Amino acid sequence: MYRSKTFHRKKIWIMFLFIFFISLFLIGRLVYLMIFCSEYYGKKAEDLHERERDIKAARGQIVDATGTVLATNRSVCTISVIHSQIEDPERVIDVLVKELGLSEEIVRKRVEKVSSIERIKTNVPKETGDAIREYQLAGVKVDEDYKRYYPYDTLASKVIGFTGADNQGILGLEVKYEDYLKGTDGKILTLTDARGVEIENAGETRMEPVNGNDLYISLDSNIQMYCEQAAQKVYTEKEAQNVSVLVMNPQNGEVMAMVNYPEFHLNDPFTLDCELTGTETEEQKQELRNQMWRNPCINDTYEPGSTFKIITTAAALEEGVLSLDDQFQCPGFKIVEDRKIRCHKVGGHGSETFVEGIMNSCNPVFIEVGLRLGPERFYQYFKQFGLLSKTNIDLPGEAATIMHQLDNIGQVELATISFGQSFQITPIQLATTVSSLINGGTRVTPHFGVCAKDENGKVVETFSYKSYDNICEEETSETLRYLLEKVVSEGTGKNGAVEGFEIGGKTATSQTLPRSDHKYISSFLGFAPASDPQVLVLVIIRDPKGVYYGGTIAAPVAKEIFENVLPYLDK
Repeated sequence: MYRSKTFHRKKIWIMFLFIFFISLFLIGRLVYLMIFCSEYYGKKAEDLHERERDIKAARGQIVDATGTVLATNRSVCTISVIHSQIEDPERVIDVLVKELGLSEEIVRKRVEKVSSIERIKTNVPKETGDAIREYQLAGVKVDEDYKRYYPYDTLASKVIGFTGADNQGILGLEVKYEDYLKGTDGKILTLTDARGVEIENAGETRMEPVNGNDLYISLDSNIQMYCEQAAQKVYTEKEAQNVSVLVMNPQNGEVMAMVNYPEFHLNDPFTLDCELTGTETEEQKQELRNQMWRNPCINDTYEPGSTFKIITTAAALEEGVLSLDDQFQCPGFKIVEDRKIRCHKVGGHGSETFVEGIMNSCNPVFIEVGLRLGPERFYQYFKQFGLLSKTNIDLPGEAATIMHQLDNIGQVELATISFGQSFQITPIQLATTVSSLINGGTRVTPHFGVCAKDENGKVVETFSYKSYDNICEEETSETLRYLLEKVVSEGTGKNGAVEGFEIGGKTATSQTLPRSDHKYISSFLGFAPASDPQVLVLVIIRDPKGVYYGGTIAAPVAKEIFENVLPYLDK
């Protein structure tokens, strides 16, 4: 009996201690949560009773070299509904169907969906948003938003790019400078009860948005317009596939114009500019859009043809294997191993100096110069001049040079490379490399971005770009300028000459692959003043019909551009 009482007493004590320690733990935990975590859980409780709506920040503008706004914003509205606050759902559905032009099925599905807030439609015109607001419908929210707007629509479309439905950059400068252009959205916080209904007279908390920075660029809308008009004219006359025009400052790499005609509509970028059969799949339509949006100046490579003779000349002068008085013989072809490589002049140019050879754009002369250099030394100059690296222009999607591996360059490959065939580069690569060779030997980085400013006009960042000195000797650069001025004043580039101005340049006509298609690319690269280049122009006409020689159809386009641009810039 005694042992039984003792046993029960121990059980009671054990239970008491167990309950005591559990209670102590719970009290300690409660004290911890109430004192040390009160702020955290208070915030959590507050969040459960707060509804959050965005206040959209305005995206920064894109402003050209003249102060002209090329990309800005228009006020639009976002229409949303809060299910728990709707008092007359049928009335709400009727009004939204009428004002928004949506089907009743779509509106009803969204209005009747049980959620804290449901978006009905974005990018609604401000007038429509104001009209919906006047109905004063319980549970319907009309929030201010912004839609990107391009005042000149097609102007420089493949450079500027566009934004998506969320105002985020998708293409061109819009995506490249996204971090500068985008703003930081603000918020409206409203208190709700347990059912999600806003509490009257509770007020609301606003966090104001921070607008994006304005992007200032080197592109000049007036020069861009001149170039687009010239490109459109030759595109129509020659029924070309497309036409590209580049205008840049060879001294610092600033791009003043970049045309890729035909351009597309920035305010309606998803509508195709070609006729459809009606049988295309969505994937095929998207591929057509991708092609429409491509910027051939940076996205596509091509065989440059005779404009590359500028680079062959620079390499040979640097290496000391060429002097201007060297004599060459052109019978209309040159035999290299088992290949007979022809000159564009079937009967040949006969005996000529190198100066005459470059003026005549004689292939046998440049084959001989290339063979003098040899594969190893020629390849080394590709690297030295920057041809084997991207230019790092501030646009997305730049393509790389497509060049033979050094081990694969035989005599035939060396011969064709010397006059600009059997490899491919981008137009921007050609323009940048030639700029660097005629400006005294400084490799520049082509670019559009100049600086970013906040909405008050304060400079946030001035953009800087890498340059590399001494890619060639000043003497080589001076000789190149002399030779290329002779090409325009007395040689194949005569159609690019402008009265009263000193123009240097080089023509080119290259055949595309496969050669059996008999399609050509006609081009002309020119610069002015020839003795101190400040403006470089590259014109490329792809697949022209009829006469296709660069000196005949591309040089006159460059001439027309120079006639407008040089007086405008007072050069």
